Amino acid sequence: MVGMSQAFQDHVQGGLTSLCRAWAISRQDGVVLGFTDHDRDLSFDGYSFKAGTGLSALALQQATGLSVDNTEAIGGLSDASVTEGDINAGRYDGAEVRCWLVNWADVSVRWLMFRGSIGQLRRAGGAFHAELRGLSEALNRPVGRVYQKPCTAVLGDEGCKFALDTPGYGEELPVDLMERGQEFRWQDLAGFEPGWFARGRLEMLSGAAQGLSGIIKQDRSDGTTRVIELWQPIRAEVVPGDMVRLQAGCDKRMQSCRLKFNNLINYQGFPDIPGEDWVMSVPKQSGVNSGGSRR
Repeated sequence: MVGMSQAFQDHVQGGLTSLCRAWAISRQDGVVLGFTDHDRDLSFDGYSFKAGTGLSALALQQATGLSVDNTEAIGGLSDASVTEGDINAGRYDGAEVRCWLVNWADVSVRWLMFRGSIGQLRRAGGAFHAELRGLSEALNRPVGRVYQKPCTAVLGDEGCKFALDTPGYGEELPVDLMERGQEFRWQDLAGFEPGWFARGRLEMLSGAAQGLSGIIKQDRSDGTTRVIELWQPIRAEVVPGDMVRLQAGCDKRMQSCRLKFNNLINYQGFPDIPGEDWVMSVPKQSGVNSGGSRR
């Protein structure tokens, strides 16, 4: 098998083996968890793998070429390892997963048999089932440049190049009031006009929801308070006093890039592309029919 060391091959071919599985899950918030189906804890490569935590795996399908490897991990929900609250909050979405076959008598003899990420998670009867997707899964995603009027970049990414820590484009403050898990209210957001944070991002900096974030749907004033509404609720408990960061939003228009962010040089849209009506246009005697900008 690919990546199998000579020492591991010799151990497997020796007839008498002492193998177990070891799993490492690295979440996007920096938390790393290790599991093993052996009856005692193991450690290697800086990971600690706990025994008896209830994680195991079904058959692993692997193939040569660019075929997608896949498997499924199953385990029990517990306060010590994988909790239902963390799953509900989305903390395991897209987490990196590695699986080894390890000689528990000599952990230096091992084989990294799977590397990928967690896909769909489902829960039932106090247990969870996690779909595991191999590295070649990323090849199924369409890539390439999209030619359209609005900007295709994400504010602050490599294409946009706007510095998100620029003064005036973000604010850190404690939560005053929250309703329905997605509507945040403050008495005042001095210095920021209504709509400044629409299409922006709200990040939780402290509390039970620390590390979670949401996309801002609306930024409005109802006369007495400033309302920041998210598209989806924060999937963890948020209480008054928890710190959040509000990031200014971008509506992808050229005018906003020039006037709001002073970043027109990095605009990734094509504002002068004719609309669909130009395809259906026909010659005419009067009026302008040049196919020019229709902004």
